[in-house]
Amino acid sequence: MPASKDATRRALRFPVLASLSGYQPGWIRSDVSAGLAVAAVGLPSAIAYPAIAGLPPETGIYASIAPLIAYAFFGPSRQLIVGPDAATMTVLGAALVAVTASIPAGLAVDRTAVAAILALGVGLFCLAAWVLRLGVLATFLSRPILTGFFIGVSFSILVGQIDRFTGVDIEAEGLLRPVLELLRKAGSIHWPSLVLALGMFGLLQIVRIIRFPVPGPVLVVVLSVVLSAVLDLEGRGIAVVGDIPTGLPSLTLPRIADLPFETLALGAAAIFLVSYGAGVITARSFGAKGGYPVDPNRELIGFGAANIAAGLFGAFPVTASDSRTAVNLTVGGRSQVTSIVAAATLIATLLFLGPALRIIPIPALGAILAATAINLIDLAALRQIWRVSRIEFVFAIIAMWGPISLGVLNGVVIAIGATLVYVLRKLMFPRDAMLGRVPGHDGFYKLHRTPEARQVPGLAVCLIQGSLLFFNTDYVASRLRSIAEELPADTRWLLIDASAISQIDSSAAAMLEELCDELRNRGIRLGVAELHAEARDILVRAGVIERIGSDMVFDILEEAYHAFEAQA
Repeated sequence: MPASKDATRRALRFPVLASLSGYQPGWIRSDVSAGLAVAAVGLPSAIAYPAIAGLPPETGIYASIAPLIAYAFFGPSRQLIVGPDAATMTVLGAALVAVTASIPAGLAVDRTAVAAILALGVGLFCLAAWVLRLGVLATFLSRPILTGFFIGVSFSILVGQIDRFTGVDIEAEGLLRPVLELLRKAGSIHWPSLVLALGMFGLLQIVRIIRFPVPGPVLVVVLSVVLSAVLDLEGRGIAVVGDIPTGLPSLTLPRIADLPFETLALGAAAIFLVSYGAGVITARSFGAKGGYPVDPNRELIGFGAANIAAGLFGAFPVTASDSRTAVNLTVGGRSQVTSIVAAATLIATLLFLGPALRIIPIPALGAILAATAINLIDLAALRQIWRVSRIEFVFAIIAMWGPISLGVLNGVVIAIGATLVYVLRKLMFPRDAMLGRVPGHDGFYKLHRTPEARQVPGLAVCLIQGSLLFFNTDYVASRLRSIAEELPADTRWLLIDASAISQIDSSAAAMLEELCDELRNRGIRLGVAELHAEARDILVRAGVIERIGSDMVFDILEEAYHAFEAQA
């Protein structure tokens, strides 16, 4: 079989049960313990997170069952746990608003069905990216931009909890307007709800600070259920979750008729980009802790299967869950049997603990979401970005500003735009450096970094660090002209060290041809050393090598130096 066909077949091989290969019977005890712990930690967020997108609580439980089983069968990681994620839910909520706004007035909208369709869309995007080998998309949104974006999302989540904390119906959007509306409606605050929410929020912070062995959300759910049952909080005007369907979700294909396809596709693409980027960062972080490699392309299969399962069983898009994965590693889970046990535990909870879930107070869930939002504010990472790179800090702030000022979905667009601007800025202004020799040593050294290096009389060597493409040729040409103008009068050669130039296009070839003519008129010959094969082929086809002269094109820089010395 030809090598290309064999590579294609390997690329399209579907890794079923890859995470369970080599399973050892001795792992079953730790996997069962980890599965129970993951279910216990995941249940509070499974009930709370749907509120971010305006979805019923049961969808969060569904999103914590089918996707776990799907990832266990198709995901590559032994220890990664998928599930609802606060940032993904925020983008989902914005996508649901956009889809709802695009539907003609008077037409009923089933938000749960739309969320399921978006989950299917995210799954299809994952599988398409896997087929096209686009795992590199995981790094499209850089860590600084994701850090800023998540901080912006966290503020959106915090503002969204005002009505759950106070019982006041808030209609305004944005960051400050909801707060101002609350001040105007201060007389309508339901103080028992506010006291309960603040108490539970304070409990979550205490548990986090003292590192209490029981996870804070679990403690809050158990305590709030007990208080709700004993004190009849619903009878005192505190909102509760209400009836949750006790049956298992059925396998259905949501209808897409009468829905705006373009808006759905854009929403699914935005969710895919944010959830996959954040998910692979989580996978790599825990992979480093667990001592196993993470392949972003293979993770596309696991995330794709998890999201398709979520869509088929009435849930919403999911991604890697850092809190559940952390619990899995802490308890000692060894394989995806942990996910299967966690899913089975949540199924039993759904079937037999419906009455207890029904009386969970909404303010307690708001406290969990507010605490989650605060955990997304990574000020330490922001300070580190400031120390390392001021320009990356600026882009992080831009990404943070997007969700706060323009909404979460527009914030995704801002984050993507900031990424593109950042990349283009890096490419548009490639660095350059003049090179010289150190007496008694071979090779060339950067003049600005090696004080003892001196320019060879009559020979100027310029290192260009970056590709020469249509959008930066004018800048590079201006730099080379400036260098040429400052050269000593006895300079006979201007040699470009192309060892760091990986790509050259036709625009750059035309620029080099013009520069060659300009320098020749000054009595200076243009030369090139250490061209990559692809770049050399382009310059040959463009006639630039012929214009420069084959005697001025060198394989290595040292060869050019000896040729210059011989001519002298």
